[in-house]
Amino acid sequence: MQYLLEIGLEDMPAHVVTPSLNQLADKTAKYLKDAQLDFASITKLATPRRLTIIINDVAAKTADVSEDVKGPAKKIAQDAEGNWSKAAIGFTRGQGMTVDDITFKDLKGTEYVYLHKEIAGKPAAEILCGLVDVVKGLTFPTRMKWGNNDFEYIRPIHWIVSLLDEEVVPMQILDVKAGRRTEGHRFLGHAVDIKQPADYVEALRAQKVIVDPAERKQLITDQINAIASDHKWTVDLDADLLEEVNNLVEYPTAFAGSFDKKYLDIPEAVLITSMKDNQRYFYARDSAGKMVNAFIGVRNGNSEYLQNVIAGNEKVLTARLEDAAFFYTEDQKKTIAEYVDRLQNVSFHEKLGSLALKMKRVGVIADVLAGKYGIKADEKADLLRAASIYKFDLVTGMVGEFAELQGTMAAHYAKLAGENAVVCQALAEQYMPISAEGDLPKSTVGALLAMSDKLDTLMSFFAVDMIPNGSNDPYALRRQAYGITRMIAAGLQSLPLIDLQQEISANLKSANLAGDIDYDKNASAVADFFQDRVRQLLHQSKTRHDIVDAVVAREVPDIAEELSAAQILTDASASDNFKEDVEALTRAVRIAKKNASTAAIDPALFENDSEGALHKAVADFAAKHDADKVSAADFANMRQLAPTINAYFDATMVMADDTAVRANRLAQMSALASLVSDYGDLTQIITK
Repeated sequence: MQYLLEIGLEDMPAHVVTPSLNQLADKTAKYLKDAQLDFASITKLATPRRLTIIINDVAAKTADVSEDVKGPAKKIAQDAEGNWSKAAIGFTRGQGMTVDDITFKDLKGTEYVYLHKEIAGKPAAEILCGLVDVVKGLTFPTRMKWGNNDFEYIRPIHWIVSLLDEEVVPMQILDVKAGRRTEGHRFLGHAVDIKQPADYVEALRAQKVIVDPAERKQLITDQINAIASDHKWTVDLDADLLEEVNNLVEYPTAFAGSFDKKYLDIPEAVLITSMKDNQRYFYARDSAGKMVNAFIGVRNGNSEYLQNVIAGNEKVLTARLEDAAFFYTEDQKKTIAEYVDRLQNVSFHEKLGSLALKMKRVGVIADVLAGKYGIKADEKADLLRAASIYKFDLVTGMVGEFAELQGTMAAHYAKLAGENAVVCQALAEQYMPISAEGDLPKSTVGALLAMSDKLDTLMSFFAVDMIPNGSNDPYALRRQAYGITRMIAAGLQSLPLIDLQQEISANLKSANLAGDIDYDKNASAVADFFQDRVRQLLHQSKTRHDIVDAVVAREVPDIAEELSAAQILTDASASDNFKEDVEALTRAVRIAKKNASTAAIDPALFENDSEGALHKAVADFAAKHDADKVSAADFANMRQLAPTINAYFDATMVMADDTAVRANRLAQMSALASLVSDYGDLTQIITK
């Protein structure tokens, strides 16, 4: 048996189509599994106007169930006279049966109540009609209401097709009842009745709807490649753009258009943004790799009147390019210094001052980071120059019209103004990464500028108590913190979060840039916020949960050290004796947690050789150990302490009766635990 479910909607935003289809299929699969209705697979189909699944090889019904259900013991179920207790009556009622159905079975010498149940399987149609709740339960980034209804969805629902073979499976959402009628292409097709699921794809094809996304995407690709081949062009089939275009059309026809060659004098980034981001066009290059004055678009329809479509698209693009050419010319009439001066009148946030003030704070932070990372003098000079101007393009006409070009235009205009290549690259990289998995800056100066900007944003918003909670994060602080975490992971350079913030805070005060803002009060909250991003990154890399818990519990939060420690512990966990070594190290840690001591260790109070042996072994290890830099070799040396620790515990009672001896031994435990803690809280590691 096959089951077809199609949800017909007004046109959905392109970015919603694929995630919604996947969500529908995944939730349907879970629903059927929970309902115990067997099926072979789910075929996923979609266009901007419909979300469709076809469930293949659906079982005719759920399996019959034959089972014996165990209840209370007989002595609880009946009193001495054989009367049924409330426990017995309640048990049978809960199973939909009566006490007359009870039998007794002996289980290890005790008799228990049992009920034998024969449950007939439910017909597939009865199970499938419950998918209406799955459809209603889909989640979307935005939702809307229509008519006088309180129900919300991504777009209004206009029709539902629900067919099990040739039978309509009833379901209803608002006033829309399921049937077998679907809609063809909005302009080229008509409504059509589907006899059975197997007919669905071809029935819609006849109505100018290619309902299979993979087929539609391949058709678009082939058409674009054919146009490119005819003109001897090279076309960048950007995967994201192709996915977006694919989810904008039901019956694609690609076409080529052109624009005046004079617009090729505009920077390529502007041309690409105008075509790709604003108009969803693919751009083309000639055999030498030079951009040509042409574009390829995709219409939602056939090839009839295509010249009219091309002319209309050329007109729209020309208007955009004319605006871009105007802004490009006008922007060059002002100097960078003039633009920077205008930033004094542009607010970053009402509680945090202007963009000009933000750039000054970022300059202070960049200076601190330059010292932390020990960059060369010329790199530091370039970093501070970049920090002093990096937001200037926000008040240019080009970025005002094409916001996507912020940073890109800063780099381009800076190059025209004579700034060196390092500064220009840093300006281009200032926003990186722009998404959770976006590209990272490639240059050192660019990375430090991006980190400085993000650190200022995080510290400033936290300082004025604008801290994300739940899903509320209007300033994307989580993304910015995750970006810093990824940049540190890429370079693995130590960055103690608390010390860093304290130094930045002190320098901002010295430069009279802190104003009334207390950058110290929420410093620990900022560090905790970063720890959550470290967790996120480690979980993303499939690191064991217990190891993640261990490393983020380091006493001194340091992103790079935590990431390194996680890798070291992960590698070590596969080695021989890892379990035994960690258990030995954590014996000392557990004692020190309960009885922390900072007292000096007095060898004169040792009462056996194991105490002296442990003291010497720990001292020798500490002499080689770098508390600021964990390493695999260092952890291997730490593990070599395990036999000495075990020998110590075999011969020594830490909690001795003698107060002085006990305090001395606790000081030994604390000294060892302090060294171990550089790798995190190893008591979190599961060694069973």
